[in-house]
Parts: sequence; C-alpha cells; structure tokens
Amino acid sequence: MDKDVREYVAACPVCARCKSRTHRPAGLLQPLSTPRRPWSHIALDFVTGLPVSAGKTTILSVVDRFSKAAHFVALEKLPTAAETSTLLLDHVFRLHGIPVEIVSDRGPQFSSQVWGSFCAALGARPCLSSGYHPQTNGQTERLNQELEAALRCVTCHNPATWASYLPWVEYAHNSLVSSATGLSPFEASLGYQPPLFPVEEADLAVPSVQHHLQRCRRVWSRTREALLRAVARQRSCADRRRSPAPVYSPGQKVWLAAKDIPLRASSRKLSPRYIGPYSVDRVLSPSAVKLRLPAALRVHPVFHVSQVKPVVSSHLCPPPVPPPPARLIDGHPAFSVRRILDVRRRGRGLQFLVDWEGYGPEERSWVPRSLMLDSVMVSDFLRSRRGAGAGRPPGGVP
Repeated sequence: MDKDVREYVAACPVCARCKSRTHRPAGLLQPLSTPRRPWSHIALDFVTGLPVSAGKTTILSVVDRFSKAAHFVALEKLPTAAETSTLLLDHVFRLHGIPVEIVSDRGPQFSSQVWGSFCAALGARPCLSSGYHPQTNGQTERLNQELEAALRCVTCHNPATWASYLPWVEYAHNSLVSSATGLSPFEASLGYQPPLFPVEEADLAVPSVQHHLQRCRRVWSRTREALLRAVARQRSCADRRRSPAPVYSPGQKVWLAAKDIPLRASSRKLSPRYIGPYSVDRVLSPSAVKLRLPAALRVHPVFHVSQVKPVVSSHLCPPPVPPPPARLIDGHPAFSVRRILDVRRRGRGLQFLVDWEGYGPEERSWVPRSLMLDSVMVSDFLRSRRGAGAGRPPGGVP
C-alpha cells in the first residue's frame, strides 16, 4: 500500500500542480566557457531606479569575464537596442576590440531583431539568459551589487551626486584584486598595475617591448589558470545544494513552475505552483530546455531545468482530463466560460477577463464584449459588481 500511495501521489495532476517542491533544485552548475584573453567575452546589464544626477538616471555596466575589468556608463534613460549598440561601440569596442561573445539578460534591448542583426554583423555571438534565471548573467548581477554598494557609501549624504563619483568607482573596481584571478582587472588586462603615485612609476619600467609582451602572456596564462580553479571551486560549492536534473527529450511532457509567470489569478497565494503540462520542444543544453507554450502566456519558452519537472504517469492514477475542444456556433469556434473575473474599458467598449471551462489560469484572457455570447452572464457580472459596492471599475465602466 505504501508503494501504491507514493506512485499515485507522484502521478496525481492535482498534486503536481498545487504542491511545492521540497527537495534540492534540479540542475548541476554548468559554468560559461572560460575566456583565453581579455575582452573576448563580455557581459552587460543596466542599473535603473537611481535618482536624477546631472540629468542621468541609469547606468550601463559592462564587464570583461576574463580580467573582471568593468566600464560604467551613465545614461539619461534606458536605451533602445540601436542606442545600446552605439554605446558599446563608443565605450567598449573602440578601446578593446570586438568580442567573441556577449552575455545579457532578455531585456527588450537584447531580444530585439536590431540587437541580433548588430551582433551578426560584428561576428559576435549573443548569449541571452534563460527565462527567470538571472544566474546565467551572474557576472554582471554581482558587479551591479558592488557598484550599488560603492555608490551607496560615497553618496549616502547626497544621493543626487552619484554621477560625479561613477568614474572613481570604476577606477577603484579595476584597481582591486579579484578573488577569482588573484590579480587586479588592470593587471590582468594590461599586464601591469597603473601606479597611483609617481614614486611607483619606476617599478613599471621594462627594457623592451618584447619583455612587455612576454610579461602579458605570463599574466594571461596565470589568470586563465586561476579562473579555471575558481570555476571548479564554484561548481563544487554550488552542486552541494543541487540535485542532478532528469534527462529530458523532445516531446516529453513537463510541468512549468508558475512562480515567475504572470498569471491572472485572483489570489496569488492560492494559485497553482505549476502549470501545464507542456511538451519539450528542444533540449538546448544539460541545463536549459525549450517548451511549446500557448501564445497567451507571452513569455520566452527557454527555461532552466530547475523551473520544470517531468510529468509522472501511472496506471493507478487516471490521467488528467484534456481541455474540452471548441464548439461550433454559427460556423465559428466557441468555448465555455467558467466565470468572469474582471472588466476594463478599451476604447469605446468593454473587455472581460475570462476563466475558461476546463483550462488553467495560464489560459485566462481578455475578451471584448462583442465576442461574449452569453449576455445573461455579462449582465449578472456587472450587476454583482455594483451590488458588491465595487463602485466604478477601472476605466470608468458604469
């Protein structure tokens, strides 16, 4: 009986949807490739929500994944994809050359066709993080934490002056020794540490260019060895708190974690923990899969394996009932409405948030009043809104 109960619960679709996972997240650490030279692999992100300082409210942070050197560019607002391309040309590429790989999140600047065409024209490979998994771009996430902490320290009495301190924060970051490489970003990228005082200038004298190049090669070789040791150390520490992910295959059914999915739920606390099931479209890597999602979700279909779990089937537990197909009314498909959740005004008409019969909360959608065939249900909903003392709903709906 114990075995049958566990098998039944593992295959129960209600349990799979509504119960939280209590074991370790799936997916062992899969580090990004280790670069061989400075500024061949970069990562970038934006810092927003800052007070206005000299007309600036945003910072573009760019970090070299080899040397950990960074550039901070103050901006008036979030740039478009074309403006981001121009900023990289002016502040990064003209100084360090064109990179091989650019890591970023899935912001609108980086998921647009303009950004893809820009990277293709340069021969650079754009690498976007998987859905709701910022650890993919952990290099800039950590850099932004250090940047915000430094600005918080130097501007605690007058936050509106952060733009004037930004160059010094960048200099300080590039001068400090990195725990990953054992060298400062300046030394790892340039082969020497720029002196802060004139008395230190004599230590940088080299007899010839050949000696300087040899020193740079030694520094880069030592830096790469340190990075490989750091990656092995990070993987060992991270995998202690993770479990190996199941092996997925195209066509396999999985549940998708609903924690970060924008569901139209009346109570987030009582909404399902997982939605689906959905089919695996493609296995991109041991740590990422691409799902076949309905168009109503409007989220990127690539997810880290910690965000999904396989559907378990058992002869003891009946399979989930498939959603009812559309009915034909006057030659057009129609679906049954379980209930109306909300109403809003769009233009001169109304739209209703509909919960469909037999479908989960991820399928809820706004439907114009002209497409609602049951006028009695619409009238009852509007009457209940007035009777419950809701007043005038958003958009001025009477």
